[in-house]
Amino acid sequence: MVDKYQILLFYKFVEITNSEQEAVNHLAYCKSLGVKGRILIADEGINGTISGTVEQTEEYMRDMLSNPLYADMVFKIDPADGHAFRKIFVRHRKELVTLEYKNPINPAVTSGKRLDPKQFHEYLQRDDVIVVDGRNDYEYDLGHFRNAIKPEVETFKEFPDWINDNLSEFKDRPILTYCTGGIRCEKLTSVLLDQGFTDVYQLDGGIVTYGKDPEVEGKLFDGKCYVFDERMSVTINHTDEDTLITACKHCHKPSAHYINCTNNDCDTKYICCEDCEEEMQGFCSSECKEIV
Repeated sequence: MVDKYQILLFYKFVEITNSEQEAVNHLAYCKSLGVKGRILIADEGINGTISGTVEQTEEYMRDMLSNPLYADMVFKIDPADGHAFRKIFVRHRKELVTLEYKNPINPAVTSGKRLDPKQFHEYLQRDDVIVVDGRNDYEYDLGHFRNAIKPEVETFKEFPDWINDNLSEFKDRPILTYCTGGIRCEKLTSVLLDQGFTDVYQLDGGIVTYGKDPEVEGKLFDGKCYVFDERMSVTINHTDEDTLITACKHCHKPSAHYINCTNNDCDTKYICCEDCEEEMQGFCSSECKEIV
């Protein structure tokens, strides 16, 4: 069966003049094309993920690459059997990834050395490296690279202080960073370099690119990778080492099925197998079920 839809993941740090108007124009363009998804546009660039038919997404990529601003933008492509989003949103933001860092940084000029999947896999096996996950806690919990550090932060803008408090003694060690598609590491490595780290690397293209590499096949990644669309998670490790590291909150059976609690006042994001989701009607606890 040939998939009729595609999901695109993309970003680029580039100076966009009149970015507010660019967001307005881009929304109108996406609506006319018929794609769905979420796109952020700021003075510093663009970051988005969309879904559409193969024809729609191919046209989107052609149009974007014909624009001098985005001419060398890299698209990560996943086949799909339908839309991964229900609507299209294009929003203007002050930053593509909210950091609010005290010093001016520009990932388009200064960021960590890029490692392709094979290089990253080799570095992961070294004894001298420090591996830092640049994502949220629930993303790490669902799946992560073996031996990676889970930063105790609730928001991305807490990373600079966390780095200062927890990594300062490792300024002479190689620091490896990774995230879903690469954009958060662009800023994270910029901060590390600004704070005096000298040997800083980022996984080029992020976890999703690593999982598609035909030679590496996602080795040394345990669990599943959280994605910000209706799929919720995707497989990265395509070897016999692939394993689930999460379990259903209710019955404790292995599962990678993330849902939000049906109680809107709770809205807790948690792992729940499909059987328990039906039995509990999507509630994370009996208390939430009784309240509603």
